[in-house]
Amino acid sequence: MRTVAKIPLIAISIGDPAGIGPEIALKACADARVRSRCTPVLVAHAGVLGRVAKRLKLALSAAVEHVAVAGFRASAVEPGRMQASCGAAAAAFVHAGITGCLEGRFAALVTCPINKAALHAAGVPFPGHTELLAARCGVTGEAMMMYHRRLAVVLATCHQSLGSVPMSLTSTRIVEVGRLFAEALARLRRRPLRLALCGLNPHAGEGGLFGDEDELVVRPALARLRALGLDVAGPLPSDTAFTPGNRARYDGHICLYHDQGLIPFKALAFDEGVNVTLGLPMVRTSVDHGTAFDIAWKGVADHRSLVSAILLAVRLAAQRRAGTPA
Repeated sequence: MRTVAKIPLIAISIGDPAGIGPEIALKACADARVRSRCTPVLVAHAGVLGRVAKRLKLALSAAVEHVAVAGFRASAVEPGRMQASCGAAAAAFVHAGITGCLEGRFAALVTCPINKAALHAAGVPFPGHTELLAARCGVTGEAMMMYHRRLAVVLATCHQSLGSVPMSLTSTRIVEVGRLFAEALARLRRRPLRLALCGLNPHAGEGGLFGDEDELVVRPALARLRALGLDVAGPLPSDTAFTPGNRARYDGHICLYHDQGLIPFKALAFDEGVNVTLGLPMVRTSVDHGTAFDIAWKGVADHRSLVSAILLAVRLAAQRRAGTPA
């Protein structure tokens, strides 16, 4: 007798209520690909979902875990405008989703976009989802991976100023991120991997002419990654790391700062890219885009990235149940 796999419960936090999160969440939950693979649960303020569904004539086709937030009124949300109350609500939705995952009620958390200025205005002490998740889960060494079936990048540093990157970048951090990345990609690609390590400076330092970080920090990390048995090339200059030939040659790129990885990734895989947080005791995926205040609540937001994030979360949750944590 064949055993039928249990359809997992996937939590979807709707992000900033004034952005496109509520719209794409409603659209994704009605998508046949999502409905066939999981039972989605929207972690949200029910009043916001009701307003958006009514305005855009969208069906509310998923269960809702209502999150009450002190001082937040759904009727007061102004779509497309940064509001501290919406930042507080977005953080509350994420916290509720994390709690559900850690308690075992949800198999994974998928997050819609938040607005970092709204978080700051609300007094939330984290620059983004990744840092909030790590703090709630009590972990350090987490990493942001951006994944698409044809392209993948991981970031050694993330939400910080460009000027602070060289001083904060260490060989140990590059090795830690590279190891997490290789382990995650091996499970997703299911083949031997070849990775690329990007350099920090123009021309990867040109032998020290354009800075010594590539010689003092990046190359030692490369040697340590290879000593772990990983097939890693580099340091590759950023301006050629993502040429068509190099994208075909490498399964993934280890990038040293935010825009080094996210500019090429979003240019090439924006519509279906997925943000995955590595190193957590739970599965978390997200869309690869922001709140898009300019088109909020207008019915034109593209929900493909969210669908991709949900389907990848289902896949990662199944791997975790099988004993291969993401």
